[in-house]
Amino acid sequence: MSFHPDTASLQQTPKPARATLKPETTRKQRVVIIGAGFGGLAVARELGGTDLEVTVIDRRNHNLFQPLLYQVATAALSPADISEPIRRTLGRYANIKVMLAEVVGIDKLENRVLLDHGAPVSFDRLIIASGSEYNYFGHDDWRAAAPGLKTIHEARLIRHRLLLAFERAELSTDPEEKKALLTSVIIGGGPTGVEMAGAIAELGRFMITRDFRMLAPEHFRVILLEAGPRILAAFPEKLTAYATRELEKMGVEVMTGRMVEEVSREAVVAGGETIRTGNVIWGAGVKASPAASWLGVEGKAGGRVPVGPDLRVEGSPAIFAIGDTALGIGEDGKPLPALAQVAKQQGQYLGRAVRAELLDGTKPQPFHFHNRGNTAVIGRHAAIFDFGTWQMKGRIAWLLWALIHVYLLVNFEKRLLVTVQWIWRYLTRQRGARLIDENASAFVPSTTQRSET
Repeated sequence: MSFHPDTASLQQTPKPARATLKPETTRKQRVVIIGAGFGGLAVARELGGTDLEVTVIDRRNHNLFQPLLYQVATAALSPADISEPIRRTLGRYANIKVMLAEVVGIDKLENRVLLDHGAPVSFDRLIIASGSEYNYFGHDDWRAAAPGLKTIHEARLIRHRLLLAFERAELSTDPEEKKALLTSVIIGGGPTGVEMAGAIAELGRFMITRDFRMLAPEHFRVILLEAGPRILAAFPEKLTAYATRELEKMGVEVMTGRMVEEVSREAVVAGGETIRTGNVIWGAGVKASPAASWLGVEGKAGGRVPVGPDLRVEGSPAIFAIGDTALGIGEDGKPLPALAQVAKQQGQYLGRAVRAELLDGTKPQPFHFHNRGNTAVIGRHAAIFDFGTWQMKGRIAWLLWALIHVYLLVNFEKRLLVTVQWIWRYLTRQRGARLIDENASAFVPSTTQRSET
């Protein structure tokens, strides 16, 4: 049998290898968090180190422990003691990206967050934790004369005006002018207003007796204005009565039932009475961030966004809202309060829920708020706590307030710094942050400017 060489060569030629198809890469699920306050940071920490792509957007580069902001305003602490760069807080998580930008809208159809600059940010899940701001009830022109306490800038502005008013009063030869400069008016009798009134009273009386030679205690006034029948309306009446007595012992004039009619840099008109003042502070109410307008929904109760039991925005399954931005309903059927503990608990819950939903396909259980108590500090050795079923006041409440607030600070470094400064201030009554910016002359009109206007 003959053998054809061409046929043999064809039979021995190996078949070409089949091309190997690479599996398609699966895109990571994207979670975007708007706001790095109590709630936003709690969510981010729960999602840190997971197989999710997380982006945190905030218009400020730092997180801020707002409950102690009044101590920055009254020279007890420095801004750095209660704040930290967001990148430092979250830097240890390789899957978290931080963006310094202002949110201007949300595209619900394309699942994108719109920014004031830069490209839109796409998301698979969006958490809105953008907080709140002070509500001037249609009188936004009062904001310049009466700053609130939501930002470091506002706290420093109040501190500058307060300290510079003492310096101006020291130079004045007119007793009425001294009294006007040394009159501080706090508008709003909630926890912020009460804390500010007590802190200013302590600071002012200490400085007059120790550091200023031309000022006398009778020149100094602290007035707390409240439109309602009593201060601290969210607390039981017996705690309100205790707080009122303690403030009055410190020299604070508590004026209730006084509706504010006009506010300027030099005077406040309330209940038909004109009060000349060198420093006005606003603490009369808050409203939610513009999240409702971003989403195109109707805000409720101060602009808060209605959410379901799992904190989803109604009608938007990929979007959640927490903290002061959200209107969640508690087990008692009442809206959850706009408190730091609510935002933090919601953030921790939502971080775990989103992680389980996106990575494991698990449906989240409803959120349950555990009330840790509502508190307000009045002054040295005086604070109140309301735990719902029982209350606490006095020195023990004051110590508990201090322990809780130190514990809630962002890290050990801040806890140590604040603890040392509080101990030093307790022993000496000194306040180490009594600094006036060299350009702060614009914050309080001089005597000449005051007379010209």
